[in-house]
Amino acid sequence: MLSDTEIARQIRPKPIGQIADQLGIAKSDLWPYGRDMAKVDLNALHRPTGKKGRLVLVSATTPTAAGEGKTTTTIGLGQAFARLGESVCLALREPSLGPCLGMKGGATGGGYSQLVPSDRINLHFTGDFHAITSANNLLSAAIDNHIFQGNELNIDPRRILWRRVMDMNDRSLRHIVLGLGGKQQGIPREGGFDITAASEVMAMLCLAADMDDFCQRLENTLVAFTYQGEPVFAKQLQITGAMLALLRDAIHPNLVQTLEGVPAFVHGGPFANIAHGCNSLMATQMAQHYADWAITEAGFGFDLGAEKFFDIKCRIGHLDPLAVVLVTTTRALKLHGGRAVDSLGGKDVSALRQGLDNLDKHIENVRKFNKEPLVALNHFSGDETEELDVIKNHCQKVKTPFVLCDHYASGGDGAIELAKQVIQVAGQSQPYSPLYSLELPVEEKIKIVSRQIYGADDVAFTRQAAKDLRQIQQLGFANLPICIAKAPGSLSDDPKLLGRPRHFDITVRRLQINSGAGFLVVFTGDILRMPGLPKHPAAERWRLQPDGSIDGLE
Repeated sequence: MLSDTEIARQIRPKPIGQIADQLGIAKSDLWPYGRDMAKVDLNALHRPTGKKGRLVLVSATTPTAAGEGKTTTTIGLGQAFARLGESVCLALREPSLGPCLGMKGGATGGGYSQLVPSDRINLHFTGDFHAITSANNLLSAAIDNHIFQGNELNIDPRRILWRRVMDMNDRSLRHIVLGLGGKQQGIPREGGFDITAASEVMAMLCLAADMDDFCQRLENTLVAFTYQGEPVFAKQLQITGAMLALLRDAIHPNLVQTLEGVPAFVHGGPFANIAHGCNSLMATQMAQHYADWAITEAGFGFDLGAEKFFDIKCRIGHLDPLAVVLVTTTRALKLHGGRAVDSLGGKDVSALRQGLDNLDKHIENVRKFNKEPLVALNHFSGDETEELDVIKNHCQKVKTPFVLCDHYASGGDGAIELAKQVIQVAGQSQPYSPLYSLELPVEEKIKIVSRQIYGADDVAFTRQAAKDLRQIQQLGFANLPICIAKAPGSLSDDPKLLGRPRHFDITVRRLQINSGAGFLVVFTGDILRMPGLPKHPAAERWRLQPDGSIDGLE
């Protein structure tokens, strides 16, 4: 079997100007980055197009080490729409360099359902992540410099909320001491790094409506408290103009294509377990503006990315997907049913049946937003017919459409039936309903998500969390939506609890005000905002070839 890299080498992508022409994007709005990539000016959103912009959301069951193929399915589905003669455009997140070098590897799909140029998209792309990192760390430097230069704002170094970031998995930087080395090296204090994808600048870029809105969000970002307990916002440091200058190009969506020449906006990359997990609102709106069908995805399982897609992104951007696709695999379901990760290739109908509990919970969760899901089984070459029939029959039992897909091996042809089913479901869609009202107390919002989406019995708040709740109320941020940071590999906050856990509580350790992004981050369990590398990171397999291509980036 050919590797993803070998498959991509067989196909010559269309010039990016030709992809823009397919969408009807004016040449004056296209900023090429070489032959295969371009940025599209935000002004393109104001050009008349007459497209219908029907939105489709792709999500998945709870992620496992076996992989579900959510991005691959999204790409395959887009290619299938094109094969049916439909006007279609994708809207996807940019990969984070840290996970690409770490455990996950590349994040541009696979097989014959890939984005191209995959190596450039995975590595640096058009520089958006670097711009976000630089803007974030400029604000960090400005805070420490302000204190060093006399501290007119009276910032308490012990109560600085803003952390530095980098787009790399480096556990040694999670907690550090800054300013060591004497009087001229700054004020010693504790600090640390998050990964860029978890930064509030990333979240702000992905939720901003335009440049003016982005500027306002940057200015309204809470960064610290004074010795007297008063809030300090980024605008008080007079640095947001320079931050916006660094982000001048990053705010414009990036245009690439799939192996079959389907246009794709790839822009922004917040993680769904520690942020809201969706590509930029501007890219989604651009896809809707220039195509009759816009297909997007939300990170990790439906309980994380898709819940935030509905309760955060749809609220802010006034979006409403007409269809929701849930991706799963036989391997993932068997792992949720108790099968060992190193023996998922063998037949185990008993484990598969047990794992269906996880699928059922996600189906129920989709319906909580007044949507009907469609289950897409991402087919693997070793899948047993008996196991496929078990899943199909189960979906019929719970009255959920089921489609077996082979887009990895067959590209768009392998998802034709899925595309037809999506079109049918979209024609019967009802308006979505948010899970909670913003006017509810923050504790109640957290309990609603924990009980209804995760299946928890109750929520336990630590002393620090209770203190944070009081502060949120005092500062007037209680009406913001919540963004729960939780383990992605379980419906609970314990990554070891697979399947559909029951009789558990969610533990909230602390809360953080992301006033610029416009949501409250709720930290549960032992969730971290800076991942570490595994014992054998994916980077060990990478090799740069004489022609400039990279082997092992898959």
